[in-house]
Amino acid sequence: MKTQLYINGLFILFFMGLITTSCNTGTKKVTENNIKFDSIHVEKTYHMLESPDNPNCNLQIEFIYPVKYTNKDILQKIQQQFVVSYFGDTYEKDTPQEAAEHYTQDYLKAYKELESDFKEELKKDKDQPVGAWFSYYEMSSNDIVYNENDILSYTVNMENYTGGAHGAHSHMNHVLNLKNGEPITEEDIFIENFQDNLSQILVDQITEQNKMENPKELENAGFFSIDEIFPNGNFLVDSTGITYTFNEYEIAAYVVGVINVHLSFDKIKHLLKQESPISPLIGN
Repeated sequence: MKTQLYINGLFILFFMGLITTSCNTGTKKVTENNIKFDSIHVEKTYHMLESPDNPNCNLQIEFIYPVKYTNKDILQKIQQQFVVSYFGDTYEKDTPQEAAEHYTQDYLKAYKELESDFKEELKKDKDQPVGAWFSYYEMSSNDIVYNENDILSYTVNMENYTGGAHGAHSHMNHVLNLKNGEPITEEDIFIENFQDNLSQILVDQITEQNKMENPKELENAGFFSIDEIFPNGNFLVDSTGITYTFNEYEIAAYVVGVINVHLSFDKIKHLLKQESPISPLIGN
């Protein structure tokens, strides 16, 4: 009797094992990247002509950057990508610390060059306030969005004001392949001639997000021509799909703001290469 129960128990365990194996077929593997980060914080304020009564500029930097990775050569390439994407090509040979310092110096220097114009404005009409047009600010940061399966997705956020009716905002996305330290582009993950099909999917998704039935209705809600909506290379990758970001004035009026369009892998699977850096994220 005990022998029969033991055999039945083995059969049940074997059967459950088959079910488990069957359920795991085609699932995504999740492997956290072995990369460590540090951050640099900068906050600087300078008043015109060094007088606290005059307009000022304010610079705020919250910069996250990689400091440790298993492959030191790849780490160096990734650090350079972070520096360039955040501060610009001018600082590509700088370390993260040098880039933050040099960028701060250059920002303050550029602002001080406005002091002669400020003096001239004061001479024109001392009763007319000119402070608002010379009160500048810039706030920047970057966020790690996805950090698994040898894929690193992050966003660089920028808000600044240099006079005028309102400030400007931008969000620039970046995806890196940690196997080689190189950026992942649309051409790396999509099949040839994907643009037209992906454009239509983007338009349809934006229409759905705005709870509209006809894409043409978007043009009555602050969007420009729907024919101008196409993949712009400004995308993120995570475990659920690809997210495109369209910044102010790119496909719609300023009042519409920044537009994020998330496309699940199911919606775009037919446009993805079978073998690409992001293949491990996609279920069979």
